[in-house]
Amino acid sequence: MSKKTILVPSDFSAVADNAVNHANRIAETTEATITILHVVSKDSKSEMAQKKLDMYIERLQKEYPQANFDSCIRVGNIFDDIGDAAKELKASLIVMGTHGMKGMQFLVGSNALRVVSNSETPLIIVQERPARFDDYNDIVVPLDLSRETKQKLKVVADLGKYFDSRVHLVSPTEKDEHLKNQLSRNMAYAKQYMTDQGLSPNCEISEADSGDFDDGLIRHAVKKDADIIAIMNLGVNSLMGIFGGAFTQKVITNEAQIPVLIINPKATTSNSDVFGVFG
Repeated sequence: MSKKTILVPSDFSAVADNAVNHANRIAETTEATITILHVVSKDSKSEMAQKKLDMYIERLQKEYPQANFDSCIRVGNIFDDIGDAAKELKASLIVMGTHGMKGMQFLVGSNALRVVSNSETPLIIVQERPARFDDYNDIVVPLDLSRETKQKLKVVADLGKYFDSRVHLVSPTEKDEHLKNQLSRNMAYAKQYMTDQGLSPNCEISEADSGDFDDGLIRHAVKKDADIIAIMNLGVNSLMGIFGGAFTQKVITNEAQIPVLIINPKATTSNSDVFGVFG
């Protein structure tokens, strides 16, 4: 079996430290190596950055003595180089920190989606909330009508089996009978898939309709005391745009600070081994 790698981009901030904390919880279970990535704008900054990164990893190794750390310096910009580094390192997962809506500008708005959309590797976005000792007990999975939404079921099932999680499938309320029937079929498919994987999913219809499903999903996740929300980065390719860019932005910067697993549709089609960290 090839070495599993979790990539953690770091600017040496507290929220980046928290991303390492989350990555370590996953690495403990999956026996993955954690590679810390630091991106610099000029080649002339690489030598100093490497020294700083070496000192940083030395500190992390004392904090997480059982973890295996590697380092990586890239010259470029975070929007392109996080995804490129993950691809070159054959990383199975990226764990990245963000400060939410009022924090660092490069990880809010359309810039956050640039980081996500330029990666073929699934990402877990975390804020300042530390990883819980009991890992991912509850995973909330929103469903809509898009074909791509079904693609995330594999990684959710693998994650659920690794951590013996409860999976909560939730879809928006729809008044239109045709849409309601389609959502019902998607829910039935997802439930059967999870059941076939040995999980016992809960299936629920949100009180929120498609126009309020971002807030409704977060409320639902808080109610379930969710450890992580799993979404697809679909742009405009979803039911009435509800899982588009604005939806993704709001979910990944949710005020409850629930970590979010994000998967690009191309990730499941371009590389069959992309979910290796949980497979």
